[in-house]
Amino acid sequence: MTDKEIYVTPEGLEKLKSELEYLKTTKRKDIAGRIATAKELGDLSENAEYSEAKEEQSLVESRVLELEETLRRVKMIEKNKSSKTVVIGSHITVSDKANKNHEFDIVGSNEADPANGKISNESPLGKAFLGHKVGDEVKVVVPKGTLLYTLKKIA
Repeated sequence: MTDKEIYVTPEGLEKLKSELEYLKTTKRKDIAGRIATAKELGDLSENAEYSEAKEEQSLVESRVLELEETLRRVKMIEKNKSSKTVVIGSHITVSDKANKNHEFDIVGSNEADPANGKISNESPLGKAFLGHKVGDEVKVVVPKGTLLYTLKKIA
């Protein structure tokens, strides 16, 4: 695996830790119980309950490993209200060519949620805003063409 840093907010870090804790405790116990119950039913070669529980166990263990690797590579995003340029963790307000305002939080890819205004620092939009100052015009190349935004506010 790569050692690339994964940027997360304090809230994002807490969600990752909570999911890992849930999988390692509650979910593992649930699956172990289901496997034990399925074993009691007899012949494992034709036991659908056993097969399903083992498959779910495999998925859970894969996710546990993925979360542990993610947590090993985490770099915390610090809220930097005094930054004069857009950085990971910035909350920005921009206007488009129709003079309509849009607000975005620049976050790491793990926390990206475009429908809620959280855009990844690795997305075309996020990459385009990084390093810019209030007043800058920012061109964003997207599959449908080029978008033009004016950076109004950085928080």
